[in-house]
Amino acid sequence: MSTHKTYEESIRSVYKGLALLAVVTLFEVFLSLFGKGYMGVDVHEYTWVLAIIAIGLIVLSLYKAYFIIYEFMHMGYEVKGLAMSVLLPVLLLVWALIAFFQEGNSWKERREDVKMRQEAKPTGPAQQQGMLLPEDVYLLQLS
Repeated sequence: MSTHKTYEESIRSVYKGLALLAVVTLFEVFLSLFGKGYMGVDVHEYTWVLAIIAIGLIVLSLYKAYFIIYEFMHMGYEVKGLAMSVLLPVLLLVWALIAFFQEGNSWKERREDVKMRQEAKPTGPAQQQGMLLPEDVYLLQLS
């Protein structure tokens, strides 16, 4: 009993895979356009809808990545150790992307705070502070 596919079966499975990826990609595009309000409904007031859309996009993207790695990179047919040696660094890459986005967002918020402080206008006349001498104090000069 042979487990290998014939040439026609292989071509058919490749086209099925491409069709599946195309359908998932079209659904991702639809979700993105719906989330941005281009489909006639403004969903920006409903944060739970935006959260569901974001989770859906993440799940669909992960599914596409899994399918590409499993089928087109042939990791589904390899021994488990080799497949994990490829997949675990990918998880580290995802973790690094999350960390970089978090750090970038933190920097952006701090930068906006600095800009706001620099653009602040004084509210009243300047007050004397520190070691400055008032105008009614005279210095004695010894010659």
